[in-house]
This record gives sequence, C-alpha cells and structure tokens, in this order.
Amino acid sequence: MHIADRVERLLRADPDLLMSYLYRLDVEQKRIKEAMEVSIFPVHITFANLIWERQKQRIETKRKYKQEPIKGWEF
Repeated sequence: MHIADRVERLLRADPDLLMSYLYRLDVEQKRIKEAMEVSIFPVHITFANLIWERQKQRIETKRKYKQEPIKGWEF
C-alpha cells in the first residue's frame, strides 16, 4: 500500500503534481476521469491501482520489445 499512501498524501498536498506524475506515467485520461467520478473505491486507492497496472504494462512492453544495447553508447 505504499503507492496508495503516497497518492493520498499528494492528493491532499499537491494534486497538480500527482496529475503531472499520472500524465508522465501515461495513465489514460479516461481512466483518471472515471476514477474521480464513478469509482466505488476511494480515489487514492483507485489511482494507486492505475499506477500499479500501468507500471506492469511498461515492464511487459520492455520485455516484449527488448532492444540490444547500441554499440558505441557504453559508458
């Protein structure tokens, strides 16, 4: 529940920053709106679930489309 706790703090202290994070994570605007308007769960819990699901999608996409390192770009 670490994500939900952080989301709840951001909702209270700086909701614009939370929305910025959701945008950068590429959480769908439609799902954010639904979470705020029709979710049966508290908003912070729903947002935490959206973040968790999006992060799992990102990991899966990276695994599916794994690219080899670009030669000459090693540091």
